[in-house]
Amino acid sequence: MAQTLFLLFFLVILLLSSSAHSNSPPQQTLLLNPSDLSALSQIKNDLQTSNFLSTWNFSSPSPCTSFSGLICSLDPTTQTLKVSSLTLGTGLAGDSPSLTGKLSPAIANLTALSEFIVHSGGIYGTIPSQLGYLTQLQFISITNNLISGPIPFSFSNLLNLHTLDLGDNKINGQVPPNLTTLPNLKILILASNRLSGELPKIETQLLHLDLRSNYFSGQLPYLPSSLRYLSLSDNKMWGPLDNIHSLLNLTFLDLSMNNFNGGIPESLFFQNEVGPTGEELSSLLLQRNNLSGGIPAVGLTSTWTVVDLSHNFLSGELSAILAGVQSLYLNNNRFSGIVPLEYVLGVYGGSMKTLYLQHNYLTGFPLPAGSPVPESASLCLCYNCMVPPVGPTVCPASAGGQLSRPAYQCATTPPPQR
Repeated sequence: MAQTLFLLFFLVILLLSSSAHSNSPPQQTLLLNPSDLSALSQIKNDLQTSNFLSTWNFSSPSPCTSFSGLICSLDPTTQTLKVSSLTLGTGLAGDSPSLTGKLSPAIANLTALSEFIVHSGGIYGTIPSQLGYLTQLQFISITNNLISGPIPFSFSNLLNLHTLDLGDNKINGQVPPNLTTLPNLKILILASNRLSGELPKIETQLLHLDLRSNYFSGQLPYLPSSLRYLSLSDNKMWGPLDNIHSLLNLTFLDLSMNNFNGGIPESLFFQNEVGPTGEELSSLLLQRNNLSGGIPAVGLTSTWTVVDLSHNFLSGELSAILAGVQSLYLNNNRFSGIVPLEYVLGVYGGSMKTLYLQHNYLTGFPLPAGSPVPESASLCLCYNCMVPPVGPTVCPASAGGQLSRPAYQCATTPPPQR
C-alpha cells in the first residue's frame, strides 16, 4: 500500500513539472547584430588566413562565443549583441603564420567598439581614418606591424580615448595637434616609427608618453606635471631642459641620444624622494647629449636604479648625491678631482653594482688599504689622470686599452666644451 502511494505521488510531481515547463516562455537566443556580422566578414576578407582566423566560421550561430578575439555586449535598443572589443592576432610565436593584410575600413561599422587591439604581425597599409568616428573607443593598440602613413586626423574625435599605442610600425608625418588635447588621454605610445616635426603642445593630463626612436626635432615643449613616464630618446631634439622643472611625479625619464644642451636642472637630483604618487624617480637617462655644467654638491642619496649621464660635457668635482645609485654611468665627460669616498663604499658594500667613470680627468680613487675591488662590481676607471686600482675592473670595449691619460692632458684643467 505504501509503495502504491509513493508511485502515485511521483507521477503527480512529474505531471506538474511537465505542465510548468510547457507554460514557460521559450528561451530566446541573442544574435549578433547583422551590421557587425557583415563588418567582421569584410575584416576577415582583408586579412590573410592564419591560425587565429580559423575560428571565424560565419555559419556559426554564436560568433560572440566562437570567434577568437571577440567580446560582445547587449544593445538594449535592438536586443542584439554588438562587438565591444576586437583583438586581431595573439602576438604569440605559436600563432604561425601571423596575421598579414590590411585593416578594413569596415571596422568603423562596429559602432559599439570600445577596445581595438592588433598584435604583432605583418599588417601593412594605413590606419583607416574611419576609426576616428568610433566615439566609444577607449583603447587602441596597433603595435609591431608594418603600418605606414600618418596618424589619422580623425582621431581628434575620440574624446573617450584613454590609451593609444602605435609603437613599432612605419608611421610617418607629424602628430596631429588635437591628438594631445584629448581630455581623457592618459597613455600615448608612438615609439619606433618615422614621425617628425616638433612636438605639439600637450594639454591633457598624460601619465605615460613614449616617443623614442623617431625624427622629432625642436625644443622641449611644455609638459604636464602629471607625467610619470617620459621617453624622448633617439630623436633630433635640442635646446635646454628648462621645461623639466615642473615634472614632479616622474618615475622614469629618458632624454638620451638627442642634442639637448645647457645644465641639468637641479630639481631632477631632488626628485628621487618619495613624491605625491608614493614612487621615486628610479631611472634618469640623459646620455649622449651636449649637456654641460656640474652635479649639485648636496642633495638626497636615496636608492636609484640607473643614472646615465655619460657622453656629455659635464665637469667639476663629483658629489655624493649619486652615491645611492645601483648602476651609475658618468664616463666620457670632464669630471675632475678625487672620486668621493661614498662611491667607493657603495662599490665595496655591494649597493653600487656598476660604476663607469672612464674617460674623465679624475685624480684618485680612495681604495681601502689591502682591499681588492669586489668581483661582484663592474668598475671602470681607465683613461683618467690616475692609475686605476688593481682588481677585477670591468670596462667596455669602447673604453680602449689605455689605463691613464697622457701626462700633458692632466697638467691643466680639462679643455673647454667644444
